[in-house]
Amino acid sequence: MVGMARTGNRSSGGAGAKDGVAAARRPEVRLPPLTEFDGTELEPDGDYDGLRFEGTDLADASGPGARFMDCELSGCVLDRTELGRARFMDSVLTGVRGVGTDLAGASLRDVEVVDARLGGVQLHGAVLERVLVRGGKIDYLNLRKARLKDVVFEGCVLSEPDFGEAQLVRVEFRDCVLKRADFSSTRMDSVDLRTVAELDIARGVERLAGAVISPLQLMELAPAFAAQIGVRVEA
Repeated sequence: MVGMARTGNRSSGGAGAKDGVAAARRPEVRLPPLTEFDGTELEPDGDYDGLRFEGTDLADASGPGARFMDCELSGCVLDRTELGRARFMDSVLTGVRGVGTDLAGASLRDVEVVDARLGGVQLHGAVLERVLVRGGKIDYLNLRKARLKDVVFEGCVLSEPDFGEAQLVRVEFRDCVLKRADFSSTRMDSVDLRTVAELDIARGVERLAGAVISPLQLMELAPAFAAQIGVRVEA
Protein backbone atom coordinates (compact mmCIF):
# COMPACT_ATOMS: atom_id res chain seq x y z
CA MET A 1 0.00 0.00 0.00
CA VAL A 2 1.09 3.55 -0.66
CA GLY A 3 0.68 6.42 1.77
CA MET A 4 1.24 10.01 0.75
CA ALA A 5 1.57 12.99 3.02
CA ARG A 6 2.65 16.46 2.04
CA THR A 7 3.55 19.18 4.48
CA GLY A 8 4.73 22.70 4.02
CA ASN A 9 8.28 23.72 4.81
CA ARG A 10 8.76 24.37 8.48
CA SER A 11 11.70 25.35 10.56
CA SER A 12 13.55 22.31 11.86
CA GLY A 13 15.86 23.95 14.34
CA GLY A 14 15.53 22.21 17.70
CA ALA A 15 11.98 21.03 17.01
CA GLY A 16 12.66 17.46 18.12
CA ALA A 17 13.99 18.32 21.55
CA LYS A 18 11.39 20.98 22.15
CA ASP A 19 8.47 18.70 21.38
CA GLY A 20 9.72 15.88 23.57
CA VAL A 21 11.04 13.76 20.67
CA ALA A 22 14.59 12.50 21.13
CA ALA A 23 16.58 14.63 18.69
CA ALA A 24 19.42 13.27 16.62
CA ARG A 25 22.90 14.38 17.56
CA ARG A 26 24.45 15.99 14.52
CA PRO A 27 28.10 15.61 13.54
CA GLU A 28 30.46 18.45 14.38
CA VAL A 29 33.21 18.03 11.83
CA ARG A 30 36.19 20.35 12.21
CA LEU A 31 38.76 19.47 9.60
CA PRO A 32 42.44 20.18 10.25
CA PRO A 33 44.69 21.68 7.53
CA LEU A 34 44.52 19.17 4.70
CA THR A 35 47.03 17.80 2.23
CA GLU A 36 46.04 17.29 -1.40
CA PHE A 37 45.68 13.68 -2.43
CA ASP A 38 48.36 13.09 -5.07
CA GLY A 39 47.60 9.47 -5.90
CA THR A 40 45.80 8.15 -8.95
CA GLU A 41 43.82 5.33 -7.37
CA LEU A 42 42.74 3.86 -4.07
CA GLU A 43 44.25 0.84 -2.37
CA PRO A 44 42.44 -1.97 -0.55
CA ASP A 45 42.71 -1.40 3.22
CA GLY A 46 44.50 1.88 2.52
CA ASP A 47 44.86 4.58 5.17
CA TYR A 48 43.88 8.14 4.16
CA ASP A 49 44.34 10.69 6.91
CA GLY A 50 43.97 14.47 6.63
CA LEU A 51 43.63 14.48 2.82
CA ARG A 52 41.61 16.55 0.36
CA PHE A 53 40.29 14.77 -2.72
CA GLU A 54 39.41 17.68 -5.02
CA GLY A 55 37.53 16.65 -8.17
CA THR A 56 39.27 13.28 -8.10
CA ASP A 57 37.98 10.72 -10.59
CA LEU A 58 37.56 7.55 -8.56
CA ALA A 59 35.37 5.75 -11.08
CA ASP A 60 36.01 1.99 -10.98
CA ALA A 61 38.56 2.49 -8.19
CA SER A 62 38.87 -0.34 -5.67
CA GLY A 63 39.49 0.43 -2.02
CA PRO A 64 37.57 -2.09 0.09
CA GLY A 65 38.37 -1.77 3.77
CA ALA A 66 39.98 1.64 3.29
CA ARG A 67 40.02 4.13 6.17
CA PHE A 68 39.31 7.84 5.66
CA MET A 69 39.86 10.08 8.68
CA ASP A 70 39.70 13.90 8.70
CA CYS A 71 39.24 13.88 4.92
CA GLU A 72 37.34 16.03 2.43
CA LEU A 73 36.01 14.60 -0.81
CA SER A 74 34.80 17.45 -3.03
CA GLY A 75 33.33 17.00 -6.49
CA CYS A 76 34.65 13.46 -6.77
CA VAL A 77 33.36 10.92 -9.29
CA LEU A 78 32.32 7.67 -7.62
CA ASP A 79 30.91 5.59 -10.47
CA ARG A 80 31.18 1.92 -9.52
CA THR A 81 33.75 2.74 -6.85
CA GLU A 82 34.34 -0.25 -4.57
CA LEU A 83 34.48 0.85 -0.93
CA GLY A 84 32.90 -2.10 0.83
CA ARG A 85 33.72 -2.18 4.56
CA ALA A 86 35.39 1.23 4.26
CA ARG A 87 35.45 3.53 7.28
CA PHE A 88 34.77 7.27 7.11
CA MET A 89 35.38 9.26 10.29
CA ASP A 90 35.24 13.03 10.87
CA SER A 91 35.00 13.63 7.13
CA VAL A 92 33.00 15.70 4.64
CA LEU A 93 31.78 14.61 1.22
CA THR A 94 30.61 17.56 -0.91
CA GLY A 95 29.17 17.39 -4.40
CA VAL A 96 30.18 13.76 -4.96
CA ARG A 97 28.43 12.05 -7.84
CA GLY A 98 28.24 8.59 -9.28
CA VAL A 99 26.21 5.46 -10.00
CA GLY A 100 26.71 2.06 -8.44
CA THR A 101 28.98 3.11 -5.58
CA ASP A 102 29.62 0.10 -3.34
CA LEU A 103 29.71 0.95 0.38
CA ALA A 104 28.27 -2.32 1.64
CA GLY A 105 29.18 -2.94 5.26
CA ALA A 106 30.87 0.46 5.52
CA SER A 107 31.06 2.55 8.69
CA LEU A 108 30.33 6.30 8.66
CA ARG A 109 30.81 8.19 11.90
CA ASP A 110 30.74 11.98 12.29
CA VAL A 111 30.32 12.48 8.54
CA GLU A 112 28.61 15.17 6.46
CA VAL A 113 27.36 14.41 2.95
CA VAL A 114 26.38 17.62 1.14
CA ASP A 115 24.73 18.06 -2.27
CA ALA A 116 25.47 14.50 -3.42
CA ARG A 117 24.14 13.21 -6.73
CA LEU A 118 24.20 9.44 -6.46
CA GLY A 119 22.32 6.46 -7.82
CA GLY A 120 22.23 2.84 -6.77
CA VAL A 121 24.41 3.36 -3.70
CA GLN A 122 24.98 0.09 -1.84
CA LEU A 123 25.01 0.70 1.90
CA HIS A 124 23.39 -2.54 2.99
CA GLY A 125 24.69 -3.73 6.33
CA ALA A 126 26.41 -0.39 6.90
CA VAL A 127 26.63 1.48 10.22
CA LEU A 128 25.89 5.22 10.23
CA GLU A 129 26.33 7.22 13.42
CA ARG A 130 26.13 11.01 13.66
CA VAL A 131 25.72 11.50 9.92
CA LEU A 132 24.17 14.49 8.14
CA VAL A 133 22.93 14.14 4.56
CA ARG A 134 22.03 17.64 3.35
CA GLY A 135 20.77 18.63 -0.09
CA GLY A 136 21.25 16.72 -3.31
CA LYS A 137 19.48 13.65 -4.63
CA ILE A 138 20.10 9.94 -4.09
CA ASP A 139 18.24 7.37 -6.18
CA TYR A 140 17.78 3.72 -5.14
CA LEU A 141 19.65 4.06 -1.86
CA ASN A 142 20.13 0.56 -0.44
CA LEU A 143 20.23 0.61 3.36
CA ARG A 144 18.87 -2.89 3.96
CA LYS A 145 19.92 -4.31 7.32
CA ALA A 146 21.87 -1.12 8.05
CA ARG A 147 22.05 0.51 11.48
CA LEU A 148 21.38 4.25 11.62
CA LYS A 149 21.81 6.18 14.85
CA ASP A 150 21.73 9.98 15.10
CA VAL A 151 21.28 10.46 11.35
CA VAL A 152 19.67 13.51 9.73
CA PHE A 153 18.40 13.70 6.15
CA GLU A 154 17.84 17.40 5.44
CA GLY A 155 16.59 19.13 2.30
CA CYS A 156 17.42 16.16 0.08
CA VAL A 157 15.49 13.92 -2.31
CA LEU A 158 15.56 10.17 -1.67
CA SER A 159 13.97 8.28 -4.54
CA GLU A 160 13.02 4.66 -3.79
CA PRO A 161 15.21 4.28 -0.70
CA ASP A 162 15.28 0.78 0.78
CA PHE A 163 15.32 0.64 4.59
CA GLY A 164 14.24 -3.00 4.69
CA GLU A 165 15.23 -4.73 7.96
CA ALA A 166 17.23 -1.67 8.98
CA GLN A 167 17.37 -0.26 12.51
CA LEU A 168 16.72 3.48 12.84
CA VAL A 169 17.38 5.22 16.16
CA ARG A 170 17.05 9.00 16.48
CA VAL A 171 16.76 9.56 12.74
CA GLU A 172 15.29 12.81 11.40
CA PHE A 173 13.93 13.53 7.94
CA ARG A 174 13.87 17.32 7.67
CA ASP A 175 12.25 19.16 4.76
CA CYS A 176 13.17 16.34 2.40
CA VAL A 177 11.33 14.19 -0.13
CA LEU A 178 10.83 10.44 0.31
CA LYS A 179 9.56 8.77 -2.87
CA ARG A 180 8.45 5.12 -2.85
CA ALA A 181 10.26 4.38 0.41
CA ASP A 182 10.50 0.76 1.55
CA PHE A 183 10.27 0.30 5.33
CA SER A 184 9.66 -3.46 5.25
CA SER A 185 10.63 -5.05 8.60
CA THR A 186 12.29 -1.80 9.69
CA ARG A 187 12.71 -1.14 13.41
CA MET A 188 12.27 2.48 14.49
CA ASP A 189 12.94 4.40 17.68
CA SER A 190 12.52 8.20 17.78
CA VAL A 191 12.25 8.64 14.00
CA ASP A 192 10.94 12.11 13.12
CA LEU A 193 9.01 12.36 9.84
CA ARG A 194 6.91 15.41 10.69
CA THR A 195 8.55 17.92 8.36
CA VAL A 196 8.95 15.63 5.36
CA ALA A 197 7.83 17.65 2.33
CA GLU A 198 6.59 14.57 0.50
CA LEU A 199 6.10 11.21 2.18
CA ASP A 200 5.41 8.31 -0.18
CA ILE A 201 5.65 4.85 1.41
CA ALA A 202 5.63 1.95 -1.03
CA ARG A 203 5.96 -0.82 1.57
CA GLY A 204 6.13 -1.12 5.33
CA VAL A 205 3.63 1.51 6.48
CA GLU A 206 2.81 -0.89 9.33
CA ARG A 207 6.42 -0.55 10.54
CA LEU A 208 6.06 3.11 11.53
CA ALA A 209 5.80 2.22 15.22
CA GLY A 210 8.49 4.32 16.87
CA ALA A 211 8.10 7.15 14.35
CA VAL A 212 6.49 10.57 14.83
CA ILE A 213 4.29 12.01 12.08
CA SER A 214 2.19 15.16 11.78
CA PRO A 215 -1.63 15.28 11.99
CA LEU A 216 -1.80 16.02 8.26
CA GLN A 217 0.40 13.04 7.48
CA LEU A 218 -1.85 10.87 9.65
CA MET A 219 -4.86 11.91 7.59
CA GLU A 220 -3.06 11.19 4.32
CA LEU A 221 -1.81 7.82 5.55
CA ALA A 222 -5.16 6.77 7.03
CA PRO A 223 -6.23 4.66 4.00
CA ALA A 224 -2.97 2.72 4.13
CA PHE A 225 -3.30 2.18 7.90
CA ALA A 226 -6.91 1.02 7.45
CA ALA A 227 -5.92 -1.44 4.75
CA GLN A 228 -3.26 -2.93 7.01
CA ILE A 229 -5.83 -3.87 9.67
CA GLY A 230 -8.46 -4.91 7.17
CA VAL A 231 -10.83 -1.97 7.61
CA ARG A 232 -13.00 -1.02 4.63
CA VAL A 233 -13.81 2.66 4.27
CA GLU A 234 -16.95 3.37 2.26
CA ALA A 235 -19.20 6.40 1.89
